[in-house]
This record gives sequence, structure tokens and C-alpha cells, in this order.
Amino acid sequence: MEEYEIAIIGGGPAGMMAAIAASQNSSSVILLEKNPKLGRKLLTTGGGRCNITNAKPIKKLLKFYPQKNFLKHSFYTLTNEKLLSFFESKGLNFIEEDNNRIFPETEKSNDVLNILINYLKDIVISYNFEVKSITDDFVINDKLKADKIIITTGGITYPQTGCSIKNYSLTSQPVTEIKYGLSPLITKKDLSCIAGVTLYDVVISYKKIKVQGDVLISHVGLTGPGVMNLSNEISEVISYNLLENDNPDINFEIAIDLCPDFSNEKLHEKFNQDFQVKGKTMIKNYLKLFLTNKFIDFFLDEIKIDGEVQLSRINKKSKNRLIENLKRFTLEITGFNENLAKVTIGGIDLDNINPKTMESTVIQNLYFAGEVLDLHGPSGGYNLKIAFSTGYLAGLSASEK
Repeated sequence: MEEYEIAIIGGGPAGMMAAIAASQNSSSVILLEKNPKLGRKLLTTGGGRCNITNAKPIKKLLKFYPQKNFLKHSFYTLTNEKLLSFFESKGLNFIEEDNNRIFPETEKSNDVLNILINYLKDIVISYNFEVKSITDDFVINDKLKADKIIITTGGITYPQTGCSIKNYSLTSQPVTEIKYGLSPLITKKDLSCIAGVTLYDVVISYKKIKVQGDVLISHVGLTGPGVMNLSNEISEVISYNLLENDNPDINFEIAIDLCPDFSNEKLHEKFNQDFQVKGKTMIKNYLKLFLTNKFIDFFLDEIKIDGEVQLSRINKKSKNRLIENLKRFTLEITGFNENLAKVTIGGIDLDNINPKTMESTVIQNLYFAGEVLDLHGPSGGYNLKIAFSTGYLAGLSASEK
């Protein structure tokens, strides 16, 4: 039976970085990967461009994570500067785009992956190795034994890359509720007639939770950065657990403020003024001031107002209904689009993980990193930052102890 000091299970961003860090202090490291190639999910990030991290200063960056206190040590251990230097020293430079998103200058995720693989050239990698069992004395699949194990198997998203809910049961480590994050929302209403329409910089809300951003309407529902980030917040507060039910019954209502730059009071004032001055204008033409053209007919049909009616002929009740729906246009949601979810909400319970080492406080010499942990952030490089930083810290800690 082969024996190693450190075995890393999962060859995604966290696993590769854990292996790179561990190899700095140990020459006996093996990386076990379920697929025939490493980094399959990494290649999909940022639309194939690899939004590798977010350039905000660490103190500001941490505010975007529900688990900011846990992440603090790993983020300071592998800073953005240190992370990017891994690649810049190999000739890959980076560009910063809106909202501090960092991409490789070549805009190819494959360039990021190739450099990571280059760092792993002296590390033993076992491909097509699906871990099915780990004994109490760290024997894996009855084939190899390790002194320490780092689990970086990811969450439930992108199952085609090897992620599986079964990975949470590889050990007896406590697990929180598993849910979908950064996911498009499926609407009860058929929106195929306006598929492709984008609502720019609107405010989407669920109860008291509000997120501002773009909403893209698809054939089955809603997507876009505003919706994806709201889905994280919703998953955190509604009750369902994919560990217990892989097809949960989910129903809730969201509201869209289509005119976030106007308060209700200001919108009433504007309507009262404009309806007098522009009395001969048809309502469908007037709404071009607030809504994208392709959305107007759908909007008016939903609130049952004739778009051909002139402003001067609209009664007070209809005017109030217009304002009410411009400020709070509601849609019933029947679920998350699991096939397009990008991150997992929930995972290995952080209460049983040492944030300064990523080691389990339940099972000695067992470490976790990346999406398999109950860690997540919004879109924009925040989640790859988790993977790289926690992976690096886990690898470093396991090799130093």
C-alpha cells in the first residue's frame, strides 16, 4: 500500500493551491482527482475568462462574506498580491474591471489553469481516482494511506465536473444545510415572450432583503448579477436541505423596484406633473422614460392597463396602480435553477474547523478547504478568493505541523 504524508482529495482551485502550498514543506504529497484532468470547474468561471479574485482591500473585501471572521486569517495568509504573483512570475498579467473584478490579461481561464499545473509538475497526481471511503486511520479506498488528508471536493454545483453531494459523507464531520447559491430563479409565470430583456440597475427584494443590480429575463425565469446575488441571501433564510431532499418544494415571492432612483412620493409628483403637461401621450410611450421598450407591453398587460390610453384619460386608481407596480413589481418563484447554480450555500460546519489552520477540531490531521466548507460570497471573484486562500492555508498548515 502506498503511503504519503499528505493526500489532497479534489483537484479544483482549492485542491491545487493546497498541493502547491503543501509541497513547499513536504516532498510526500499526492493529489487525487476524480476526473481525467484538473480544474474543470475553474475553466468555467467568469464565463471562461476566470474572475480569479476581487481587488478590494482585505478589510473591505471581508465585509461581503457572511463568514468574514472565519475567513480573515486565510485572506491575510494568501493576499491578493501574493496570489497574483504566483501567476505574474510565470508571465501572466491581470486586468481590473468594474466592481474590482480581476481577470487574466489574456481573458482565458486555461492560462490560469496551465500555470497551476506547472507548479504541480513535481507532485504525484492520481487521475480518475474517485474517493469512496476513508477509514479512521486515513486509508483511502483501501489503496493508499496518508498521515494527513485535505478534502477539497467542492460543493454540489456543476456536477459534470465531479462535484457530488455524496462527498459530504466521506467523513463524520458535521455538515450544515446544503442549498443552491448564485442561482437563477425559476418563475411561475412564463416569461418566454420577453426572454433576453434586461432590467438595468433595479432593486430586487425578498421580504426585507434587498439587492441592486441588473436582471436578465430568460425563457424559464430570472438571472443576471442582481438575481444571482439575491439568491444567496434567500437560500440563507429559507428552509430546505438538499442532503435530505434533492427536489424540495420551494415557493416564494420577490419584488422588483423598476424605478429605484425615485421614491414613491417623487414618482407621484412626476406623474401628476407629466400627466398634465403630456396629456396626449399614450401611456406605453410615456413609460419609455422608466422601462426598456420590450418590457413595457408585458408590464402593462400584467397590471391590466391599456397602453393605448392617453395620460389625460387615466384615472387616479390606474395611476396609483402604475406607480405601485413600478416600485414593486412582484413575481412568484417556484425554485432555483439547479443546473446553473454557481456556488453552494452550506457545507462542512465552520464551528468544527480551526480558521487559523483549516484543520478539523473533531478529527485530528483532517483539513478542509474551498466550497466544501460552509463558505460563500457574491459574484465577482469572491468565491475563487475563498478557494485559493483556504486551500493555501490548509496545505501550508498540514505540511508545517
